[in-house]
Amino acid sequence: MALLHSVNSLAKGRRTMACLSAALLYALASSAPAQQRPLALDAAETNMFRPTIADVPPGVDHGNGSDDLPEQFQRRAVFYRSQHPVGTIIIETAERHLYLIESETRALRYGIGVGRDGVGLAGLLRITGKLQWPDWTPPPDLIGREPYLPRFMAGGPGNPLGARAMTLGKPTYRIHGTNAPETIGYFLELGCFRLVNEDVIDIYDRVTVGTRVIVRQN
Repeated sequence: MALLHSVNSLAKGRRTMACLSAALLYALASSAPAQQRPLALDAAETNMFRPTIADVPPGVDHGNGSDDLPEQFQRRAVFYRSQHPVGTIIIETAERHLYLIESETRALRYGIGVGRDGVGLAGLLRITGKLQWPDWTPPPDLIGREPYLPRFMAGGPGNPLGARAMTLGKPTYRIHGTNAPETIGYFLELGCFRLVNEDVIDIYDRVTVGTRVIVRQN
């Protein structure tokens, strides 16, 4: 009988410990906030953002080519392992690189500049529109920060959106060209994801509306 009593006591103790452990885990899970990456910068993060180079004023045309870019930001085919479908665009914001997937182990790599609107983006987007020599209308929040900017600029040389633009849902989220090739590889006040004009024309001709775009904030 003493042995049976000891066994029952041991079993009861184990059940009690299991219940306490489960309750503790539930409490921790309930109190911990869900960790989800925001789609875009919130107000506090926007105020903390600092460009790493000054942009070229709208209307000034500094050219279309990439010949003067550092080698790491010139367009080239590279080894890039990926399980995403051929034709997917992957943007590595911290690297200032855009990859167009060509196979499981190969991609075209482009150098990019990342503007304020692109710094906080993350996740899966899609190309929802394509424009040649797009017009540019600065959004109100940008006018608030940079009141000297024109309220509208027609497409053409000197336009900050450059020769091509591909919208990513919202009008301010774009892969686009630039009037300043020397800004590739930097973080900037204006725009989203910029390429030199000859590169944005190249990728524009390779992709279609509906193309998957994955933005990573590494």
